[in-house]
Amino acid sequence: MPTVGMVTAFLERFAPLRLAESWDNVGLLVGDPRREAGRVMTCLTVTPRSAAEAIEHRADLIITHHPLPFQPLPRLTADSTVGRLLLDLVAARTAVYSPHTAFDSAAGGINQQLAEGLGLRGVTPLRPHEEGQGVGRCGWLPEPAPLAELAVRLKKFLALQRLQMVGPGEQPVRMVAVACGAAHELLPAARQAGCDALVLGEARFHTCLEAEACGVGLLLPGHYASERFAIESLAAVVARQFSGLECWASREERDPLRWVE
Repeated sequence: MPTVGMVTAFLERFAPLRLAESWDNVGLLVGDPRREAGRVMTCLTVTPRSAAEAIEHRADLIITHHPLPFQPLPRLTADSTVGRLLLDLVAARTAVYSPHTAFDSAAGGINQQLAEGLGLRGVTPLRPHEEGQGVGRCGWLPEPAPLAELAVRLKKFLALQRLQMVGPGEQPVRMVAVACGAAHELLPAARQAGCDALVLGEARFHTCLEAEACGVGLLLPGHYASERFAIESLAAVVARQFSGLECWASREERDPLRWVE
């Protein structure tokens, strides 16, 4: 039976923590690395819903993309949502590990998977850290396509009914940049790389205006959708690595944003 430490050591090789942004809080955040880890759950975010699932199903370890805690806590009490979640997980002896931006930037991480899912060729990091790893990704389409067609391709890969788009649907696209989650700061890097379009999880209003002004199309599937698919694939990666370990992606977490017709 693997230990928490054995699983986290593998995760640190898969998504090296040196790739994480300086402001991030990554690694083993809660728990004892010496404890056995026979049951592991991956999730995008530890919420009351996903934490309750982990506790109910006796998970020894949660691998969460978004860190818990993210910011330093002056006190650990049940007066805040973060405090309540941490107290419940500690009481259940459930460890918490977060790869966050290291997973975004890893060679087999979220942005690489997103770029490959769109069928991009010649994929390279927008901001390289080292060979095959770095912030964001860019690549080219085998054949130029309208922005609206790229949107259809993205919806199919992420199993979405709709997404937001900035720019005319007929705009021709060859070079494409991708950056999961909230990565509006990568618009200048995408422009410098000669990209015709940038896929982001979400973007600020003024980023949308700037993209429109400089002729870079944006596709915005939502923060949750741009990352959740990779949480599911991560569960399969961990399960394959350790025999005798059960690993599943949270079945209970949901995108908090809903469309109202």
